[in-house]
Amino acid sequence: MSNSDFPYATPRAISGVDECSFYHTMEIPGIGTVEGLWDLRGAEELFLGRVDLAGKRVLEIGPASGALSFFMEQKGAEVVALDLDEHQDWDVVPYAGVDYQGWQRERRSRLTSLNNGFWLAHRAHDSRTRVLYGSVYAIPPEVGRFDIALLSCVLLHLRDPFLALQKTAALVDDTVIITETFYPHFMLNFFSEAAMRIGIHLPVSAFIPRTQRPEMGTWWGLTPEVIRRFLEVLGFSDQRTIYHYRARHQGRRQLMYTIVGRRTTQAET
Repeated sequence: MSNSDFPYATPRAISGVDECSFYHTMEIPGIGTVEGLWDLRGAEELFLGRVDLAGKRVLEIGPASGALSFFMEQKGAEVVALDLDEHQDWDVVPYAGVDYQGWQRERRSRLTSLNNGFWLAHRAHDSRTRVLYGSVYAIPPEVGRFDIALLSCVLLHLRDPFLALQKTAALVDDTVIITETFYPHFMLNFFSEAAMRIGIHLPVSAFIPRTQRPEMGTWWGLTPEVIRRFLEVLGFSDQRTIYHYRARHQGRRQLMYTIVGRRTTQAET
């Protein structure tokens, strides 16, 4: 099966924003500004690790509303985006006594409106980004190989972030870009944020769920060092890290980090 024959999702014909919800605040041609939880405008280059995208084939895991998808296209990349739709289940934290099935039904409804927002923007941007709906744990090899993979604010939402990264990296010949939220208060609390940033490197992750404030879709707080170790194990040992404050989450400035890993060990075939 060739890449051109692969059964990517058929673009949806969405008539207006009333059918949509948005994860990203974006400027959509012909529509104007739509409001989302995250505003990456002006921070796109930082989220992408200032990697040269021209002529590159990019696998983006979790595009949400597509803010980075369309930006990468504008920089000359060919983008394939893998995401969930209403037919897949989210990695839900299985709190005892919580109506898990009810939450999944509500989540599927939100996924439909979120996917609609992506397709509305896709059409408005005259985008060529192709979308594959499915699990990051089971990416079909028929999708082909990639120069670059991007996982932006994805790993913290997955039950098994290493497995997801392993499955993604197996399809990548050169570069993996990972951006995550920096949560110093979820790490070892005797280290200050400043100390963590200037050189204390601990390969630790914090388990976020707690019964006092159920967070159904967030599993982990990940230190930069644990991400670097993940990448090193998978053969991406040439690394650099960028810390940045330019993105906003629900109107508040958020400290993020982006790690760019270059492949130094030949991929298994």
